[in-house]
Amino acid sequence: MAILAPLLYTILSIILSIPLLTVLGTLLSIPLLTFIARCTASFFCLILCASYGVLASIVLRLTGNGGLSQWTVARAFKWTMYVFTGVTFTISDPSSALSTRPAVFIGNHQSELDVLMLGCMFPRYCSVTAKRSLQYVPFLGWFMLLSKTVFINRASNKEARAAFSNAVTTMREERQSVFIFPEGTRSYAKEPRLLPFKKGAFHLAIQAGVPIVPVVVANYSGVLDVKRRRFERGSIPVSVLPKVETKGLKAEDVGELLERVQRDMEAELKRVSQVAVERGVAVKGEGVTGMKDAVKQ
Repeated sequence: MAILAPLLYTILSIILSIPLLTVLGTLLSIPLLTFIARCTASFFCLILCASYGVLASIVLRLTGNGGLSQWTVARAFKWTMYVFTGVTFTISDPSSALSTRPAVFIGNHQSELDVLMLGCMFPRYCSVTAKRSLQYVPFLGWFMLLSKTVFINRASNKEARAAFSNAVTTMREERQSVFIFPEGTRSYAKEPRLLPFKKGAFHLAIQAGVPIVPVVVANYSGVLDVKRRRFERGSIPVSVLPKVETKGLKAEDVGELLERVQRDMEAELKRVSQVAVERGVAVKGEGVTGMKDAVKQ
């Protein structure tokens, strides 16, 4: 009890400080206060859901449902983030591509907020890929280790190929899907654009003989702008494109496949970003003005 009481007091203090800072920042027109409040809330939600994920992963593994670990934690993160930050992502999937299993899901990578995007769209029986160093992060790393995350050592091509080889086996034997950000890093773009794609996701899909499902997130620099220390409420649109079959393709087809998928995603990114502007998603600051101009090009 001597340890538990201070811990509960700290958690309660954090919870109470978040709305206070948000209200003060709004009333006083100080974006930095709301930025600090929502960043604190996001970190709190991440630790809370990762802790839940450790327990959920153990229980689900014992019951033979380990493939659902990341899905159940994703949904928990979606709702806790909505309650504490007022930010969410709305998913449009007219072709029901998210139900494809197994598949390689790919998406554009803008910022740390993409973790919430995964919380809102993540399909059942799917795992993320992540850099290997994350497995050593308390709570988050423990959860990722227990929930079939595909860890990639970017410094070693040999280890990266081995990780993808294991992923191919898992996808074939357990029908487990994988989500990858093919840009490989966060873009922090203030306009709808993509960084050059890496080939790993496309090699994986061809080797496993599974479809690629592109997930396109509207530019949300008007909601989160890390460099300008702005973090606003908003509902960010996400468009899921029809699946792209890879059966019959070989390694030499990767380049053409990559270019075609990236071209389709770039076109959809401009379209869905315009939808975000028209929807009035956190239309504040210079980032959105820049986004409007870029979308019109």
